[in-house]
Amino acid sequence: MFRVDDVILSEDIATSKFACNITLCKGACCVVGDAGAPVSKDEIPILRKAYRKLKDRLAPKAVEIVEKEGVIKGDSESGHEINCVDNQECIFVQKDKNGVATCAIQNAYYNGEFNWEKPISCHLYPVRLKKISGLEFANFEYIPDLCSDGCDNGEKTGTYLSEFLETALTRRYGNKWFDEFTESCNEIREQV
Repeated sequence: MFRVDDVILSEDIATSKFACNITLCKGACCVVGDAGAPVSKDEIPILRKAYRKLKDRLAPKAVEIVEKEGVIKGDSESGHEINCVDNQECIFVQKDKNGVATCAIQNAYYNGEFNWEKPISCHLYPVRLKKISGLEFANFEYIPDLCSDGCDNGEKTGTYLSEFLETALTRRYGNKWFDEFTESCNEIREQV
């Protein structure tokens, strides 16, 4: 573990190679699992707005579930998460002609139709955050079925997970934090 300001990070974030290869995994992180992506209380109104704007682009079953259960599941005690179809596929999934799952919110962002890219937990994946006693813990959540293609691609391209997540980590913590984080990662890699 290493620390940058009030964030404790697992060393494998610095040492693992990873670069998402969505054409191989087909967006598995958006469709495989037993719960939706964790979201903060501040993200909930944005996600509801995104649903209203993008509803016509989503799968009929996703719309049916949202109309019955809502965009978000959970509460302040247990945490909030994006609702899913059959507890697996995120309600915001869009699939292309090759069956690759992408995020409707992110697609709208890239097309200049929405001013928010996606929940920070999605942007940071495969790193997951957990807050304990005022500190945030960041852990590389390696799941072979989801991450092996990304790890293979990272090895092939020479991309570290820390580099792959630059935009997401900067979005979460800022440029100054990311610069300190990069220095720490370089020091850890020199010791390995």
